[in-house]
Amino acid sequence: MSKLAVFGGTPVRTKSFPSWPVTGEREVELVSEVVRSGKWWSAQVEANDRPEVPDPGPGNRVAEIQIRFARFQNARFGIACSSGTDSLEIALRASGVGPGDEVIVPPYTFISTASAVLSVNAVPIFADIDPNTFNLCPDAAEAAITPRTAAILPVHFSGHGADMDRFLDLKEKHALRIIEDACHCHGATWKNKGLGSWGDASGFSFQASKNLTCGDGGMMLTNDEEINRKAMSIVWYGRLKGTAWYQHHMLGGNSHLTEFQAAVLLAGFERLPEQRDLRTRNAHILRRGLAEIPGIKPMPLDPRATCHSYHLFMMRYCADELEGLPRDKFLAALGKEGIPGSKGYAQPLYKAPVFLECEFYKGGCPLTCSPYGREVDYSSFEERCPESERACKEAIWIGQNSLLGNDDDMADIVEGYRKVAENTAELRDREFPEES
Repeated sequence: MSKLAVFGGTPVRTKSFPSWPVTGEREVELVSEVVRSGKWWSAQVEANDRPEVPDPGPGNRVAEIQIRFARFQNARFGIACSSGTDSLEIALRASGVGPGDEVIVPPYTFISTASAVLSVNAVPIFADIDPNTFNLCPDAAEAAITPRTAAILPVHFSGHGADMDRFLDLKEKHALRIIEDACHCHGATWKNKGLGSWGDASGFSFQASKNLTCGDGGMMLTNDEEINRKAMSIVWYGRLKGTAWYQHHMLGGNSHLTEFQAAVLLAGFERLPEQRDLRTRNAHILRRGLAEIPGIKPMPLDPRATCHSYHLFMMRYCADELEGLPRDKFLAALGKEGIPGSKGYAQPLYKAPVFLECEFYKGGCPLTCSPYGREVDYSSFEERCPESERACKEAIWIGQNSLLGNDDDMADIVEGYRKVAENTAELRDREFPEES
């Protein structure tokens, strides 16, 4: 009988890895306080202006998480909002990015990075990624700058910092805004300073899979007082602190976080530093073990990325070292061994129908209300972004929850990858049995 579980062998592992989210009595305690208090909503315009963390308790939970999380990432101001997508849109709008502006974004990212640009009636322009980090390449970004460019939106993908030294140089050289997509970066740093505090503004996500979650939610961070003032107004119907409640000074909406969500975030926030350190420890174990396996290449670390949050542990799959075995077949066999691994994005963003069909140019997208002045042929970006194309063919992701395990869990992951790699000839030559 084959050694491989997919052909009837004994799997490396039959028990599950740590589940997500991690919850406990602290969530129950804090949410129950909010329920019993009747203070389910927070007047964020006033609360966010407090210089110190307010007295803990119902009615102050949104203010508390805004201040605590902003300080944790070394930023002055935090604006809690309804999602990570909202946080990026608010950051762009409050930074003055608007109709007709071009914003340079990477194509190897979630749709929100680019859709937030469209939502402020600006134009996403894709530039290729760095093959060592899967983050936006500064050289490619600079080559994409035109007189229309208003901002660069680097993504700290997987929790590894983009090259903020170079991006800040580009900001000064070309008089641009830098908006950080830090949705993977809870607790991550660049040169010992929190990611999300380097650019003009940043966006974080508290969506269900993220390293800090309340089911869904987000936060915009900034060190700029004027951006903070505008962002607070955008989140709260255009209100401004110190003016009448029913005066509306900007185009704003209802994007605030509830006290319930803030209570859940605060409970998770108490665990975040310890969880971050555990993920880092386990990632180092995986990096050492997986690097010894042919065809599996853990992504290198830039020494300036002084703390990686490891929302994802990233690898490259090199089929030429594994007898040409397709990545999908490797991952299917790995799954039968009870070991985590996924291929991530199937294609770069510029190949998504929304960009190839460009409905937002035709009035078909309700988020756009003004012309861009010209259309962009997004089908042309494939030849400009070879590393993004390559990443979609070679990447393997392990999610952050698996990194919350113990030494035995990490040993099982390494053993699973090694076992499948050692049996690639059989995998290549045999068809998988059909599922019963």
